[in-house]
Amino acid sequence: MRKIVVFVAFLLSVSAFSQARWNQAYQQYVNQYKDIAIEQMQRYRIPASITLAQGLLESGAGRSELTRNSNNHFGIKCNNGWTGRRTYHDDDQRNDCFRVYDNAFESYEDHSKFLANNQRYRSLFNLKTTDYRGWAKGLKAAGYATNPIYAEKLIEIIQLYKLYQYDTAKGYDHFMAERTKVPETDAAALHSIKIFNKNYYLIARRGDTYKSIGKEVGISYRKIAKYNERNRKDQLKEGEVVWLKKKQRKAPKDYKGRLHYVREGESMYSIAQLYGIRLKNLYKINHLSPEYQIRVGDGLKLR
Repeated sequence: MRKIVVFVAFLLSVSAFSQARWNQAYQQYVNQYKDIAIEQMQRYRIPASITLAQGLLESGAGRSELTRNSNNHFGIKCNNGWTGRRTYHDDDQRNDCFRVYDNAFESYEDHSKFLANNQRYRSLFNLKTTDYRGWAKGLKAAGYATNPIYAEKLIEIIQLYKLYQYDTAKGYDHFMAERTKVPETDAAALHSIKIFNKNYYLIARRGDTYKSIGKEVGISYRKIAKYNERNRKDQLKEGEVVWLKKKQRKAPKDYKGRLHYVREGESMYSIAQLYGIRLKNLYKINHLSPEYQIRVGDGLKLR
């Protein structure tokens, strides 16, 4: 009897992918977990594309009840001497026992160990990590899943979201990989971290403070306030951009020759935050003094 089962979310996700349409929620899952998938690939030689595709398919892009409440992204059951926390859901049988993890990293790590230490999948490790088709078909042939088109679904996901690009990665974003180790009781409660201008940022929610954000991301709240050129005691407003590293001196290269035209309600500070530019540098780029009062319609250089 196989150890990893296809949970209810698997059936939902198979239906979702039957039309092979790009889905924002699935792309967000990829953005959030691609770095831990690459990290696992470098340690265990399992293609990052396969890990991500399985995570997407079996967790419904992290939205299944099992994943949201138990951080179990791959539907791993409690058998084979599991002594950790557990939860119960109807699956192959009523009240099947599933493993509960403290965070997503533990789930990804357990999944990798299951494949690497199981004789049934030993031959897959003779394949190149770039052979995602071979891995997908091999998993199905070895009995990983009962769905007759399991391999085709994995390949479809990999191609739709271009997950194969991660199979040749030489490195990964350590910050994003470490974020998967943050203890979670509900993954949806975490802020979505985005990348722009060689920096990380998130959007503040109602009630957020620099201290609460710092605790979530594991960065000193004093540093976060400083990175955003603010006082650590300042109140955050819903919708504010919060940068997690020191901002750049100018916008990305593709903004060369482009202007930002000031809109109603904007300030030099809000524009600097929008593009991840240090405020003093935004003034310098535009040959303006800090005393200058911008007007609606002003065109500002960004680099």
